[in-house]
Amino acid sequence: MTQPTTTSGIVSKAQLTELTIEALCALGLDRADATDTATILVLADLFGLRTHGTSRIESYGARLRIGGINPKPSISSQQVGPALHRLDGDNGVGPLIGYRALDLAMTAARENGIACVFVRGSNHFGPVSPYSYLAAMNGFASIIGSNATTTIAPWGGTDARLGNSPVGFGVPNPEGHPFILDMAISVAARAKIRNALKRGEPIPGDWATDAQGKPTTDPKAALDGFLLPIGGHKGYGLALVVDLFAGLLSGAAYLTHVKSWEDDPEQPQNLGHFFILIDTARLGSGTWLAARMADYAAILHGSKPANPDAPVIVPGQIELGQLERQTAAGIDIGAAQLAMLQAAARPHD
Repeated sequence: MTQPTTTSGIVSKAQLTELTIEALCALGLDRADATDTATILVLADLFGLRTHGTSRIESYGARLRIGGINPKPSISSQQVGPALHRLDGDNGVGPLIGYRALDLAMTAARENGIACVFVRGSNHFGPVSPYSYLAAMNGFASIIGSNATTTIAPWGGTDARLGNSPVGFGVPNPEGHPFILDMAISVAARAKIRNALKRGEPIPGDWATDAQGKPTTDPKAALDGFLLPIGGHKGYGLALVVDLFAGLLSGAAYLTHVKSWEDDPEQPQNLGHFFILIDTARLGSGTWLAARMADYAAILHGSKPANPDAPVIVPGQIELGQLERQTAAGIDIGAAQLAMLQAAARPHD
């Protein structure tokens, strides 16, 4: 391919997609698998979620090179009920497995009105919002979640026993922006803390604790300690629910059985995910749904903002605005990330 000539870090969607595919192929994926993987990672960048987008080629690549991730997985699925499937990712790249699971869930939900796909044998699959968005654009409401490397102590505990359990929800809107909520059950993701450490900046005091369980603003101490769940003990309970669905019920690893991609990068993580999809066409016409979604957003937007400079928004509004702007003007991934991708895409001896 012709490499982007820009040094600013702003590239078109087509350029970033092709560069990501080439980088993944150089790491051992075949082109079809690399293309599906790139779909998720480029969408993350389009949403402005740079910590979970194509920047992940660096960490994925490190594990692919040492055998921690299988570059050519044999992904298999099993139907265990009319609308219930299991999918085994064979330790492939997470966004590839997530994309295939979403595709299976959409096919099954179209046939049955609702479907659930439980996934095992996976790895970090990026943010949830790209999957929720793709589902919504195809007319499906969704609940999607994953478990993760242990970063949170049980409520009242002093060592990490569960992950931050990212989970997302989506509702389509045939004539406007879908509703998309994507969140980890921790107050902040470890990626944000790592970035603060790289920049030499403190973190807010409610993000994490040090190794002794004391709240800290030092990113290094936070990375040696534990993330804090949203909502205290309530967030702890929600994180467990996501892990039960994504890890325990799927047949994947759960809690401390999940291998750390940082501490044991050569070991399969066996992460689990779940995809629950509802075909909204079974509930009413597109006109019916669009009218209700427009009214729903209008009720929320109609609330007088406490801060005139910060109007009320609907979840997903910021990310979808970024998607529209960056699709038109180019995706700003930064010069350093662009250079990393270009280096990864070069053939290696």
